[in-house]
Amino acid sequence: MQLQPLVTHRTAPLTHLNPPTMSTICAISTPHGIGGIAVIRVSGPQAISAVDSMWKGKSLAQATTHTAHLGQIIRPDGTPLDQAVATVYRTPRSFTGDDTVEISVHGSLYIQQELLRQLIHAGCRMAEPGEFTRRAFIAGHMDLAQADAIADLIAARSRAAHRLAMQQMRGAFSRRLAQLRQNLLTLASLLELELDFSEEDVEFADRTHLSNLATEIKTEVDRLNSSFAVGNAIRTGVPVAIVGAPNVGKSSLLNRLLGDDRAIVSDIPGTTRDTVEDTTDIDGITFRFIDTAGLRSATDPIERLGIARSHDALRKARIVISLAAPAAKCDTISFETGLDIPDDTTVIYAVNKTDLLTALRREKIQSDDSAPLLISTRTGEGLDALRKQLVDASGAGSLGDDGTIVVTNARHAAALTAAAAALERFLGALRTGLPTDLAAQDLREVLHHLGTITGAVTTPDILSTVFSRFCIGK
Repeated sequence: MQLQPLVTHRTAPLTHLNPPTMSTICAISTPHGIGGIAVIRVSGPQAISAVDSMWKGKSLAQATTHTAHLGQIIRPDGTPLDQAVATVYRTPRSFTGDDTVEISVHGSLYIQQELLRQLIHAGCRMAEPGEFTRRAFIAGHMDLAQADAIADLIAARSRAAHRLAMQQMRGAFSRRLAQLRQNLLTLASLLELELDFSEEDVEFADRTHLSNLATEIKTEVDRLNSSFAVGNAIRTGVPVAIVGAPNVGKSSLLNRLLGDDRAIVSDIPGTTRDTVEDTTDIDGITFRFIDTAGLRSATDPIERLGIARSHDALRKARIVISLAAPAAKCDTISFETGLDIPDDTTVIYAVNKTDLLTALRREKIQSDDSAPLLISTRTGEGLDALRKQLVDASGAGSLGDDGTIVVTNARHAAALTAAAAALERFLGALRTGLPTDLAAQDLREVLHHLGTITGAVTTPDILSTVFSRFCIGK
């Protein structure tokens, strides 16, 4: 039984995924609708000749790569459709690796559709979702992790999400995985020697050394996997639940944080019957705020359903703002207790309506070492301090600045989870002295799962999962 060699990274084109005669594809690359300009991308063997057939201006067939040319798009009847700029990228120095022309026209929907119709008549076909990026991957211009990062970059809604996507698109995650797979291949080569000489009962790999190296790799895989919780929250928005008793100002706080009257505010307890959710950007980080129904014993069935949803929001939140308000003639503050909050969730305690406090009562409330944050949704007191605490609790303030790799993609996290499980089985095989061929099988699984992240190991299903996230023109 012999281990199959697995590459740690890929620089050559995947010819088995690249048909000998590839069609020429076209699509609108700018968002659908009317705008100042629209960009139609054409890529494939006939890209330049197809555009040249309807082009009036300098012959694109004679244009050098990475040059832009002003001209006109001509209809089949010889009349001009639009003035345009055609930018030529020749193989292999293009995004897809094929000859590519990007045509910038005015953003009229009619012009866009008519140009696509003419390109299809000239022998092009409409691109499938993500097909341009898929061709770039097939050509060896990027790996699958970088392709995922392009989709994340396009979808980035905050500075923090953009920073992480740029880090992965530049290949930081891919390089780290390549190092891990190279270390695994070192383990595999030692086991392969033993399998080749299995009849002679020799042991080339010291089991203690193998165990130590596998443990180091698993520690790093576990760290990468655990970073997904933060990375995914940054990519989609950090969920923050605002909880507390009725009428402490939860809806008012939501409105102040959003800068909009998103939730209904009333002095009547139980006004909020359901969770109200919206997003805002604070210091380059997207937060998803959830205003919950006031927590109390309720008899109204609709209010009880809202309270149940409040508890569900607590379990999903990464940050909880536990809000209270001072009771009349009482110096103590009572926060909700017995809440089902996960251990890794940060709780920020805040007291609202502090504009109603006397100086003496304010001093008594703050006398405790764990004094809550004092805020007023009416005057704005303490809201900047609350925003700072939210940014600090998100863990995204300087995330990735020190080169730390953060996983943001669910596909990557699933592969890392599977790799960690196979590594645990491999370590168990070493501890219990299982046969080398069984241990080698676990090791091959680890290599496989890590390889699916970057595309060192590919299947049609994996490629479909990755590129289905893209729009038609990317």
